[in-house]
Amino acid sequence: MIPPSFDYAAPTTVDEAVGVLRDAGEDAKVIAGGQSLIPLLRLRFAAPSTLVDLGGIAELRQVREDGDALVIGAMVTHASVLRDPLINEHLPLLVSATETVADRQVRHRGTFAGSLAHADPAGDLPAVALVLGASMEVVGPSGRRVVPASEFFVDYLTSVVAPDEVLVAVRVPKQGSWVGAYEKFNRVAQGWALVGVAAMVRRDNGSIAEARVGLTNMGSTPLRATATEQALAGADSREAIGAAAARVAEGTRPSDDLLGSADYRRHLAGVLTRRAVASLS
Repeated sequence: MIPPSFDYAAPTTVDEAVGVLRDAGEDAKVIAGGQSLIPLLRLRFAAPSTLVDLGGIAELRQVREDGDALVIGAMVTHASVLRDPLINEHLPLLVSATETVADRQVRHRGTFAGSLAHADPAGDLPAVALVLGASMEVVGPSGRRVVPASEFFVDYLTSVVAPDEVLVAVRVPKQGSWVGAYEKFNRVAQGWALVGVAAMVRRDNGSIAEARVGLTNMGSTPLRATATEQALAGADSREAIGAAAARVAEGTRPSDDLLGSADYRRHLAGVLTRRAVASLS
């Protein structure tokens, strides 16, 4: 299908982008890599009055170190994440999860921040952002605010970013002594994950001292599996890990559709959690 007509703006600064959004009203949309928005436009699931392209804002393509965190600009593509030396050194979980995103063509154009702003619970990186303790830097007419990932995702395809605001960067703490893994199951190559699990653990004297487990496609937003996280504390055997993983679906509301039943997704979540955590021994 052909998208509906819209006005197009290509600002060169963040302030200019915010100004365009403010003047255009609630029907305006921001586009970064476009790998999520363009299909919605073609299907006419989205019909913005104005499209605000962030591609000309050079500062949004930067990755920089800021103390114990990395700041990843909104126009940093998945392919750039895979190549960037700072990200490879300090955020190996983000790199390994990004390697599973779609295909090379999508990774070449799509952006890390854009995948978070799209807020699709079936997307791989929102759950990863949760367990990494990321926070989002959002700029609007009232200035800049920082939103932790735990508060950023509101509902299916909905985040806290207001119509006149721009997600400009993602701040991600360095992993440090934490190790992580991302496991997902999809029915076809490059397809959306039926279920994905992002796991991080910090070990002490051979046992798990702390754990974080994020879930992809187990509800209308990415989720933390708090029951499993608590059960993993002190785990020092595969049996203990398996028992903790069996609790991963507690508090979740997976969908029940043609791709898989809710019970099947709960089963997958347990299998993938056990697999991800066991790989971190």
